[in-house]
Amino acid sequence: MSIRLAIAEDNEFALKAILEKLLFETDLSLKVTAQHGQDLLDKLARDPNVDIVLMDIQMPQLDGIAATRLVRQRYPQIKVIMLTTFDDDEKIFEAICAGATGYLLKEEPAEAILRALADAMDGGAAMSPGIALKALNLIRSPLDRTITPEDFGLTKREVELLEQLKNGLSYDQIGDNLFISTGTVRKHIENIYRKLQVSNKVEAVRKATENRII
Repeated sequence: MSIRLAIAEDNEFALKAILEKLLFETDLSLKVTAQHGQDLLDKLARDPNVDIVLMDIQMPQLDGIAATRLVRQRYPQIKVIMLTTFDDDEKIFEAICAGATGYLLKEEPAEAILRALADAMDGGAAMSPGIALKALNLIRSPLDRTITPEDFGLTKREVELLEQLKNGLSYDQIGDNLFISTGTVRKHIENIYRKLQVSNKVEAVRKATENRII
């Protein structure tokens, strides 16, 4: 069965490289190419008959993580595999929270990308080896921990912000959702970090999850 593929990539040279890697494969049918997340959503609205999206992260107008979240909400049957140069913990965490079913680095050879597409169609979660190790370190179940839960003195509003952070939302999006300014969001985040004794949102969400706050 042919895999119906969409690619969201704003860099024309990167897109050309991806196409050169993949288009020799007869089991692939390229349905959509998009220059950014909004372009992808507009094209899917006209024709959603796509199996998998290969999604870049850093794109104008609507980045890959925000676009992934919207694709998964609107078209849950479509799988999204991040195809990016970013391998930092925060991007991996945000992509997983947004609903990505895989995370690959652009340096992967054609064979690895094709195998990832096939695995995703079979219900697997394709990741570059280094990314898989990072993901294992990021995703911890509180049921596997012998932690006595604490609330750390967090307010109801601070817990609401943590829940939004867990869903991968940006400060601007959180502000819009909670009807507060981005500056107020930042102040709340600073207070959360201080109370949880952490230095970034990945650590904050992990600690809050482990203590069953969110």
